[in-house]
Amino acid sequence: MPPRRAAAAAASKKATAAPQAAAEKPAAKATRATATTKKAPTKKAATNGEEKAPAKRGRPAKKDVDASAPAKKTVKTVKKAATKKKNTAASSNSTATAPAKTSRKRKATEEPEVPVAKKIRIARLKDEDKNKAPNQKLHVYVFGEGSSGELGLGTAKNAVDVKRPRLNPLLPASSVGVVQVSTGGMHVLALTHDNKILSWGVNDQGALGRDTTWDGGLVDIDDNKSDDSSDSGDDSGMNPKEATPTAIPSDAFPEDTKFVQVAASDSASFALTDDGLVYGWGTFRSNEGIFGFSKTSFIQKTPVLLPDLKKIRNIVCGANHVLALNADGNVFAWGSGQQNQLGRRVVERTKTEGLVPREFGLPRKKIAQIACGSYHSFAVDKSGNVWAWGLNNFGETGIPEHAGEEEACILKPAKVSTLSDEKIKMIDGGGHHSGAVTEDGKCLVWGRLDGYQMGLPMDTLKSLGEDKITKDEHDRPRILKVPTELPNINATFITCGTDHNIAISKEGKAYSWGFSANYQTGQGTDDDIEVATMIDNTAVREKKLNWAGAGGQYSILTAPADFDLPMVNGTH
Repeated sequence: MPPRRAAAAAASKKATAAPQAAAEKPAAKATRATATTKKAPTKKAATNGEEKAPAKRGRPAKKDVDASAPAKKTVKTVKKAATKKKNTAASSNSTATAPAKTSRKRKATEEPEVPVAKKIRIARLKDEDKNKAPNQKLHVYVFGEGSSGELGLGTAKNAVDVKRPRLNPLLPASSVGVVQVSTGGMHVLALTHDNKILSWGVNDQGALGRDTTWDGGLVDIDDNKSDDSSDSGDDSGMNPKEATPTAIPSDAFPEDTKFVQVAASDSASFALTDDGLVYGWGTFRSNEGIFGFSKTSFIQKTPVLLPDLKKIRNIVCGANHVLALNADGNVFAWGSGQQNQLGRRVVERTKTEGLVPREFGLPRKKIAQIACGSYHSFAVDKSGNVWAWGLNNFGETGIPEHAGEEEACILKPAKVSTLSDEKIKMIDGGGHHSGAVTEDGKCLVWGRLDGYQMGLPMDTLKSLGEDKITKDEHDRPRILKVPTELPNINATFITCGTDHNIAISKEGKAYSWGFSANYQTGQGTDDDIEVATMIDNTAVREKKLNWAGAGGQYSILTAPADFDLPMVNGTH
């Protein structure tokens, strides 16, 4: 009898065992953990001591604790964290409904009732003050591991491992019309031209914002068939309600709500409206496991308005924290703050205060843009100064002091002097590294490098002086302490995953490098990619790409659909 596997209930966005003293490479940016044992790819674990290269094609450890969140220890601007207490939040705080009473007579499974949003008065902004929604329809290309539905390709067997970019046939630009995408650890959000929010991927803690109850799940697997079989039959065992892009019911939001942006963290999701309001759902995780979504909701399974946020212009997510920028240039932060990624002190006994959005840390500084790594944060003010805070044990903030020291953190926003001579166009953070693009097209990288996160030849890194490189006890390069340019890429965009990266050039070409055990680089191999290499296959070769998202163990590219229009008078 061939073995059986559970698809939805035991399948594996950003929980693993507690951080190890030895610095082992996380396999992914996210974890999937529920009451049952789940597949748990690590997002970004802080480590020290001897580094090991990432395991190839390894499946994440089956734990129900989030090790992606390293314990906090601060240096100088940093202090020792108090001993972590076990998270004992009662399940009664969850928004999940109580179990139905049993009956002697077997009944068909009932779909849980989706609560209709209460009619509440929404403060509407003047038209000139409203956020503007994107309207460019996009082609969506996916690649990497999709065993939990992250690729949104449905349940076919060939939707599990996609080695190179593949146009998602369930998201046609002509009909669905996606205009914006956000990649979480193991789930994805997409905004469409007709104001729908699509979600797919892992829904263990409500990150999809909709019911994905499925009565299937047990599938026989033929041991005589190769894992690489091209059979496209619907027998992958995935939950079709998770693996298929599906709209969150419109009645989850007040009537006439118009969306302009979606943002995904590891296990939570957010949507920004044209009136500057923010809705959210899912939960945050901490070192001890599920942390909660708010002070009153442990797991928020359907969208809810965050009343403390007004006139918001932009939202960005780390593994388990969120930053929001308002129209006045002020920054708000909330989520888990165990590595100081919130930019404010959150003590253990009142740590749930971190779940409340609060303005912080940058008085009289008008902020123009914000960004998150897994456990660190960035803000760029209108004068061009870059500020950073949070975990810094691999120098991921760009502040070289104490880089390499165990679990070092930057307690509050500090100016990144290593970027003071650059005009930053955009910035992003990964697991323990970061990247930026300048106004003149430079692609800069810094932080952890033992898994080729820098995209530079190892010989080049070895030749750098001690002022730029920290080496381990075996004299191997470990940390690139200062932002360093990647050659030959006239960049306009960069995204940083757990340990892989994708940059897009002015010509619309995508370059990837780093950890590739799950094909997340799109290069067709599970060997790590040492140097930045163009992604080239028939799906994207003639496209002018404009965006990339790096999830836990998968990636997404987009291209404007207009480039498929026939040329008229020499133009599209």
